[in-house]
Amino acid sequence: MLREARTHFPDTPIMADANSAYTLEDINQLKKLDELDLMMIEQPLAHDDIIDHAKLQAAIKTPICLDESIHSVEDVQKAIELKSCRIINVKIGRVGGLTEAKQIHDLCRDNGIAIWCGGMLEAGVGRAHNIALAALPQFTLPGDTAGSSLYWKKDIIKPEVTVNDGVITVPDKPGIGYEIDDEALEAFTVDEEVFDI
Repeated sequence: MLREARTHFPDTPIMADANSAYTLEDINQLKKLDELDLMMIEQPLAHDDIIDHAKLQAAIKTPICLDESIHSVEDVQKAIELKSCRIINVKIGRVGGLTEAKQIHDLCRDNGIAIWCGGMLEAGVGRAHNIALAALPQFTLPGDTAGSSLYWKKDIIKPEVTVNDGVITVPDKPGIGYEIDDEALEAFTVDEEVFDI
């Protein structure tokens, strides 16, 4: 399938997400990816593995991107030391928040590891945070943050996130750069609890 895509799109950056579909027993098959000049192969081996990815990265030219293996800045440090990958997918929700994501950014910047921001089907508030994160300088690869309308009939922020010619404009307003759409939020609320402080 990848070879067919490359035939029809010889100059288009292409990546493949394996979602842990392979083991080191598939190394000869994975070496064939080098012929296709892929931008990366994401998470080819087990989700909880960093060691075997290092063995695979040493054997192939195609950059490996770690995704599910990365839950903290410590995981990134181990991946860098072992040379398990050349690219990291940072998901704010997976790594535990913006502080950890920023620390991962800084560590990757200091070690020349390319990063990109992955999404987890966030509504507007989470999407706004992804946009802000992806605007940091080490995020040099396209992220998978899409416009609100691709996932939601109505988002809970205004304005909704839009994509124009593949580009999302980073807002320059304070905070998350968007406002909560109170009417939409109220319409989608199914339960509410108030805590007295």
